[in-house]
This record gives sequence, C-alpha cells and structure tokens, in this order.
Amino acid sequence: MNMKKFWALMLSLAMALSLAACGGDSGSSDGDAANDAEGSGDKGVRIGVFEPATGDSGPGGKQEMLGMQYANKETPTVDIGGTTYNVELVYADNGSTTDKAPTAAAELVSKDVSLVLGSYGSSVAMAGGPVFDEAGLAAIGVTCTNPNITAGNDYYFRICFLDNFQAQVLVNFAKDKFSAQKAYCLGELGNEYDQGLIAFFEQNFDGEVIKDSFPTNTSDFTTYLNKAVAEDVDVIFCPVSIAYATQIVGLAASMGLDIPLLGSDTLDSNVVLEAAQGSNVQLYVSTFYQEGGSPKFDDGIKAWLNEDSTAMTNNGGNDTIAAVTAMGYDAYYVALEALKAAGSTDKAAVKAALPDVTYTGVSGSIAFDEQGDAIRDTAYIKTADTANNAWTLETVQTVE
Repeated sequence: MNMKKFWALMLSLAMALSLAACGGDSGSSDGDAANDAEGSGDKGVRIGVFEPATGDSGPGGKQEMLGMQYANKETPTVDIGGTTYNVELVYADNGSTTDKAPTAAAELVSKDVSLVLGSYGSSVAMAGGPVFDEAGLAAIGVTCTNPNITAGNDYYFRICFLDNFQAQVLVNFAKDKFSAQKAYCLGELGNEYDQGLIAFFEQNFDGEVIKDSFPTNTSDFTTYLNKAVAEDVDVIFCPVSIAYATQIVGLAASMGLDIPLLGSDTLDSNVVLEAAQGSNVQLYVSTFYQEGGSPKFDDGIKAWLNEDSTAMTNNGGNDTIAAVTAMGYDAYYVALEALKAAGSTDKAAVKAALPDVTYTGVSGSIAFDEQGDAIRDTAYIKTADTANNAWTLETVQTVE
C-alpha cells in the first residue's frame, strides 16, 4: 500500500473512532462552527486559494484564479453529507516569492479552510508546502509542475503534468518539427522551475545544449539572444515567468529573430502572445488545454469575462482562454469532489478522501497516483498566430 493511501486510511479510522466517541457527527467541531455563515445560520465551507496576485507570476496567478472564480460563480454550493454548503474562496497572495509564500500559506491555515488550491509557480508551492504539511491541510497544485512539490509531502497533490514529462514533450517536438541538434536554454538564476525544466530538457536532448542563467530583475536580454544567434542553434528553450517571457519574445520580435522559441506552460498567456503580435517570431508552448476543447466551458467563461470588467482586466484585457484558467476551473471541481467524498468539511477527512478522488474535467480525466501526482500522458503544443494575435493548436504530443 502506498504511503498516501496508508495515511488516508489511518486518518479515516481515527475520524470514525472520534465520531463514535462523540455520539456521531454533531456538526459542532471547531471547523464546522467556523464554517457557519455569519449571522445567517447557513452552512459554509472555505477553500483556500494560494496564488500570486502580485510579482513576476502575478499575471499567471490571476488567470489561474479566474478559472476558480468562474467555477465558484457557476457552482456556488456543494452537498456534503446531505447538507448544502455555500462555498467561499479565501485568498492569500504568495507574492511570487519563496520568502512570502510560507506567510501566505500560514494565513490560509489560520482561516480554517478545508483544503487549498494552488499555486501557479513551482517555487512558491515548494516554499509553502511544508506549512500545509505541518498543519495537516491538503493542497491541490493546479499548474505547479516541479516534481519536488509532492515528493516527501503527503499533503500536496496536483492535477497537472510534471516537468520531466513536459521537458520530454518539448524535446520530442523539437526533434520532430525542427530536427534540432543544437539547443540554447535560458532561465532565471536560482529559479527552481526554470532550472529544473532546463535540466530535464538537457537530460532528454541527445544533441548539444548551451545554457545560460540571467539574474533576477534582468530587463535586457540582448546579450543572451545574440549569443543564441552566434552559436547557430536550432531552437531556443526559455521556460521563464510571464514577466520575463514578454521581454524575451518582444525583443525577439524587434530583432527579427528567426530561431524557433520553445516555451513551457508559463508562456501560455495572452500577454506573451501580444508581445509577438505582428512579428515573424516562431513561438511554441507546451500547455494543458487548448481553446475549443470544451465549447460549453469556452462559451460560458468568455461571456463572463465580457460581462465582468475586473475579470477581463485580470485576463490581460481580452477573452482569450489561458490553459491555466481551464486548470483552475477543474481544480475547483476536484475540490468539491473531495469535500463530497469526505462527507465533512474537516481537513483531515478531506485529506483522507483525496487519494481516491477522480474527476473528468475540461482538461481531461483527473486521478492521482501513489505520489499524489496527476496521471497524465498528453500535452498540447500551441503556436502563436502572430498575424491574428491568437494561439492555434500545433499538435497533441505524448511520451511513450
């Protein structure tokens, strides 16, 4: 029996004994009391949202939250143990930094949430993870792809593919599309997401790899792109944050760079897309969802974005659907499934139920393996249609 399911069984047994000793579920635990809606008598359950609203990953975090917010608007209640609960999203901004992430995680713990969603950005997920672990609070990563997030943490799960898979997908694509034999990899110095992906890319690439790392707060990437040109590489791989990606893509456009740019899931943003608009930049990104995959979801969220000016602003000013938004949407419904399976708002019960939760969402089927990672075997590769300022599906890529 794997460790996550072992501890889930132990938690379930402990709860059963506790309830028997108290004469059944009276609904009077501290968690349930805190979940009563103030002054109304209605039941409420809180889901924590551990996301960056500020910092380099702020644009991506906001788009990920949009999916949760739309899902909450669409389904604002959940049936738990025969009682209808109002679902409240409780936010904590992790600021895109590892020094702020533990404080944001602790804030959610103090607000008596039943489980947590997030974060966009692997580094902050790893920084906040020990806080959730120590508090016995389950977290569901939405698009944080670094393998170390769930490793050694029985309380972190995730619904996205991992970086080792994503890197292999991009290597295969570089070989299949461009017959690439020489690659230039560029990432932020000390960023575990960037550097982890570059390491996996290098491990899987059987040609020559040239690597560079830029310091935090770099604003001029001319030297790096000029080096890629001078080295006569076949592809450039830059798994960086949206803030840096917009600068790199914009510079590539102004330079007239003709080397294909490969990006990870973080580059799947309409903000990055706009940086390439009207240029000849060849931009390809791996991602979790392609617009058109679920017409009902696409139509519904586009209508909401066009009705809500704040949501539209948080989406970058247009109604292009980012894959992280679709993932945030699915994560919300996975959280509801966990609450229903637990039959309680108690965080221990929710944690005990999570390993066996399955859900079919707009991004595909979701289930967890022994580590708490999602069982995924497919990624989408999108390319930037720079003339029409739109993402188009290039291919669906798998790893054998």
